[in-house]
Amino acid sequence: MPRYLSLIAVSLLLTVYSCKTSTKDASDKPDALAVNLDTTANPAEDFFQYANGGWIAKNPIPEEQSSWGIGNLVIEENLRRLREISENAAKTNATKGSAEQKIGDYWSTAMDSARIEADGLRPLQSWFDRINAITDLKSLLSTSAELKKAGSSTLFSDFVSQDDKNSEVMIYKLWQGGLGLPQREYYFRDDSTTKNIRAEYVKYIRTILTMSGDDSVSAGTAAKNIMALETKLAAASRKLEDLRDPYRNYNKMAIADLSKLSSAIDWTNYLSITGIKGIDSLIVGQPEFFKALDGVLRTVPIADWKSYLKFNLVTDMSGALPDRFGAAAFNFSKLFSGAKVRRARWKRAISSEENAMGELLGKLYVKEFFNETAKKRYEDMVEAIRAALKDRISNLSWMGDSTKQKAYAKLASMKKKVGYPEKWKDFSALEVGRESYVKNLMNANIFWHNYNVNKLGKPVDRDEWDMTPQTYNAYYNASNNEIVLPAGIFTVPGYRDEELDDATVYGYAGASTIGHEITHGFDDEGRQFDAKGNLVSWWTANDEKEFNKRAEYIIRQFNEYEPVPGYHINGKATTGENIADLGGILLGIDAYKKTAEYKANKTVAGLTPMKRYFLGYALGWLGHTREESLRNQLLTDVHSPAKYRVNGPFVDVDEFYSTFNVKAGDKMFRADSLRVRIW
Repeated sequence: MPRYLSLIAVSLLLTVYSCKTSTKDASDKPDALAVNLDTTANPAEDFFQYANGGWIAKNPIPEEQSSWGIGNLVIEENLRRLREISENAAKTNATKGSAEQKIGDYWSTAMDSARIEADGLRPLQSWFDRINAITDLKSLLSTSAELKKAGSSTLFSDFVSQDDKNSEVMIYKLWQGGLGLPQREYYFRDDSTTKNIRAEYVKYIRTILTMSGDDSVSAGTAAKNIMALETKLAAASRKLEDLRDPYRNYNKMAIADLSKLSSAIDWTNYLSITGIKGIDSLIVGQPEFFKALDGVLRTVPIADWKSYLKFNLVTDMSGALPDRFGAAAFNFSKLFSGAKVRRARWKRAISSEENAMGELLGKLYVKEFFNETAKKRYEDMVEAIRAALKDRISNLSWMGDSTKQKAYAKLASMKKKVGYPEKWKDFSALEVGRESYVKNLMNANIFWHNYNVNKLGKPVDRDEWDMTPQTYNAYYNASNNEIVLPAGIFTVPGYRDEELDDATVYGYAGASTIGHEITHGFDDEGRQFDAKGNLVSWWTANDEKEFNKRAEYIIRQFNEYEPVPGYHINGKATTGENIADLGGILLGIDAYKKTAEYKANKTVAGLTPMKRYFLGYALGWLGHTREESLRNQLLTDVHSPAKYRVNGPFVDVDEFYSTFNVKAGDKMFRADSLRVRIW
């Protein structure tokens, strides 16, 4: 559930207090909800504006950001915390191989701008030599495989994960890929904005190749040819909404049959180079893509492929290269983010360091910033919301008893992971030194490639986390039937956890995070996996039909929303997230109503408990986003924009109508016959 942006109070904009270390007395602080209100707005007309508009009006988006809100504040605070950890590590005479040595050396090379400028493209020269030596398809594919390990992925995507139909086994998967623009629709939409992005992409490719040593004429020709070959790959790629069908994207086959998909690729050689061994089968997500790739490989000249590899390599490493390369990449990215200026080097360095060794940093982070009291509060809240869903399932009139019993079993066995891992990853194989930033970045990429490939043939590690503790996000993993809730997602900047009332927390964390992630186990995609995490049909035909009929309501509802002129929400692509938002809100209400605080029915800052609950949920989405970023989100993301993650599900919640006196004729009113009723 990526959570985007919000803040709490104007007075907290420059100084953000951690949940643990704030010393400001709680009585001196403004109420975390009331301070954000736009009291001129009618909650029955636009609840998002009512809940968050006061803050938005006073807090413009900083020039370096594409959006601004609560998520940014958590991230900014964590960046400062991690910077202190990194700077302290760099100052110590740490033992080689220790966490401090790796953190300190990575930080030092990333921050040494003078050394980076002096080195120029020298750290990539051996790779340029390999690319220049390509003469045929065999050498092209061998070089592509080597580059993939080092962090420059081209042609297609591949990875190791659990077998969707046998969650006890790790399996190798092939997936569509190879595109430089964020999503296939950018290659085909005819509106003026997208056409301009395509034109600017060609200019960007030409700029990168020219700065990398090509003459301007050949760079211009290569740029057009790269765009042409990527367009062919895009034409063979599935749309965003089609990638959410787990059955259609599950095509298991024997390794020996790969040549039937693409005989142009020497799969034996490719798999050997990437370290894939000892397997007899794999899963191909989109077979038609690889059949089309075969034709593209055979018809596109080798010279164009060499330029394609070179461009991708330089772009993928641009953040570790002289500033002109990173600046060029940023200037192109502005078309998708709307950000005006590039982030400071230290912030970029920390983000890179987190990608390279996030859990090393996280282990130090949680010691300081997430105490056991907070951990227990949210573990208990998981159980309260789990119980609420069980009650809702039992009361469903449209679901039969056979499916209900299996749903109970899945819900009961859903594992919760709260705060941080019980078992930390082993980074002993990660090589970090002070030779160059590029070297460290590539070594980290190689470490992660090997880490994932080495999972083949081994038992599934169900204790592993795919996010770091400091991450402002959370997820549901269908194959493990688990919800993972990092410490960072519970943070409300400026407030210690114990300073927040239950109404706020049940809305902010209980609904938009815990309830949301639990509901993912029963959304249009997650419901197709059983209690053990296997893709298998456990619903009766009639119950499945009834679910799909109800899901169609939410698809039609969100298709109506047009956040940017000419750009509607893709109701089908966002179905799962929209169902999870609605489910989370309903479960949070049920669980909150059982608390002593709700039963006491006391107002705080002039707000009743239920009003505070809805405002607490909206707090998780407080913020605003530039139009460029909104357009990109609508084309590439399975999440609806923040405003519609509040107003959208609220119109389907009966308690919202009674709490805020919403009546026919109000913009937030939706006829009962049109309201979504799933869980």
